[in-house]
Amino acid sequence: MKASVLIIEDVRELAELVSMYLAKEGMDTVLCETAEEALELLKTKTFDLVVLDLNLPGMDGFEFLSLFRKEYATPVLIMSARDADEDIIAGLGGGADEFVTKPFSPRVFAARVRALVRRSQETVVPQAENTIRFGDYVLYENTCILKKGSERVALSAKEYAVLDYLVHNAGKPILPEVIYNNVWQNNYGDLSAVAVYIQRLRKKLEDDPAFPVYIETVFGMGYRFNLDGHPKSKNSGAK
Repeated sequence: MKASVLIIEDVRELAELVSMYLAKEGMDTVLCETAEEALELLKTKTFDLVVLDLNLPGMDGFEFLSLFRKEYATPVLIMSARDADEDIIAGLGGGADEFVTKPFSPRVFAARVRALVRRSQETVVPQAENTIRFGDYVLYENTCILKKGSERVALSAKEYAVLDYLVHNAGKPILPEVIYNNVWQNNYGDLSAVAVYIQRLRKKLEDDPAFPVYIETVFGMGYRFNLDGHPKSKNSGAK
């Protein structure tokens, strides 16, 4: 089974052992020893599954899971020596899809990984309908995927939501307040988050983020998305 798995485990020997199990299943793995390192990696790379330890240096697994679930729907399998009912309930209640206690059977572990990966891959198969094209990009609305040519562009859930809102309002300037109210819906964050996510999207979409052609700043009026990649304003530098 072809898949990409992120393993977050600070005990190197165990991480490499898990990686070996999964390699036998045909899966590619990336190892991170801290939650902070993993969160930084997730800004640029997508995975079919995250394998997460709870006892990590710095940010622990529960904190990571809470932040991760605000942005990503990727399945998470917790593997931990913490086997108390409270820990298992907290892990599953916090958004994990599976909880495997250490030590574990390699065969059972691999079977659970296969099941989660299969579920993940079944929900991300691009469909022909409900696509929006701009430049070399295709936005698959059924599955919340953005591709450039044949390559998938790594987007967090919130990045996708901002992009989808801009695309559906292409051609007209939209105030940051309007974007925030429609995308965040006042659940968390603040208005400054809009500019942060615009900059993130520009780094992923634009050839030169300093002079964006898709997400244009219209001074005093907000942001305008150009499906044709041609800015409408004379000065289209990023702000």
